[in-house]
Amino acid sequence: MDDNSLQNFNKVKNINKVLESINRFYPDLKIKKISIENIELALYDNYIKMVGKIMLYSPPNMRLFLKNYLLKFEIINIKQIIIGSILGLELKKKKQKVNFQVEEYLDNTEFIEEMLKITSLDEFQLFFKNTKYKIPIREGISYFKNYKEIFVLEAFLDKFYYENMINQLKNLNTKEKKIIIDFVKYKTEIYNINTIYRGLKNNVEKELLAQFLIDYYLFLDKGKIDYLLGIKDLNILISLIENYIRNVKEIKRFYKNIVIDQEHLVHSIEEIYLKYYFKKFKIRIDDIDLITIFRILELIIKKENEIRFNIIPKVIEIINKKFEELKLLN
Repeated sequence: MDDNSLQNFNKVKNINKVLESINRFYPDLKIKKISIENIELALYDNYIKMVGKIMLYSPPNMRLFLKNYLLKFEIINIKQIIIGSILGLELKKKKQKVNFQVEEYLDNTEFIEEMLKITSLDEFQLFFKNTKYKIPIREGISYFKNYKEIFVLEAFLDKFYYENMINQLKNLNTKEKKIIIDFVKYKTEIYNINTIYRGLKNNVEKELLAQFLIDYYLFLDKGKIDYLLGIKDLNILISLIENYIRNVKEIKRFYKNIVIDQEHLVHSIEEIYLKYYFKKFKIRIDDIDLITIFRILELIIKKENEIRFNIIPKVIEIINKKFEELKLLN
């Protein structure tokens, strides 16, 4: 959506109007029953179809990168299925939480269908034994069995996603690497910052939290990340992160004032990194192949962020407000 469309969208106060206003930007958006979960699934289904179409017309290396990029949606499926099984959901309910569109593009539909039938943690461990997910599943389920906490499984799966992206960079040619390496670095650094921030907010032990971090950096090197990991006061952590970001020379080149919203710290920093990334490559690119790669990345990043930070929050706000109004009437 352009700036004008976003401004008009933000004024909408009715859920049907929300869907009408985004209709031309998300063609063939299919929602059977209006709920936050159904709208979110439909939006990401539409988004994945868009990425899938780009994959069809991309060169082999870029196609492989995009498949690895889409892997995060398969990881969301895996999390949903395992959590659903822990909660004792029936097969039909678990299926409703799965995005099958991504599995088609990853050629893993049969894999997910088989996984949906599993009901016990021991079966999950056995099922994943000979897959790329073996280690995060093993470690996460082992921790859950001992402490009844699911966040470790989710954290190890998230870490696997970024490490897999990093490992696949070697398959790119020199031109592609120029743009994609910085993209992966910025995404990984946001992941590290978010992991430390959320870990401290939720009182996760430093030694455990350290296992989820990734040794791959854009601006905050290992020394800074290790130092942040040792902070025990949330306000001090936020101040230090702000100070680090404001003093990055590369970022300061593109900003007169660096504004960081403490209430939405990680989102705010991600926006700064994203603007830096786009400005940096718009200035430098003068090659048609690089321009094509840049435009692909720009589209998939902006479209996903539009869903994450504009549409879904608006849907949640309207539906929750409607729910509260109904409660008052009853």
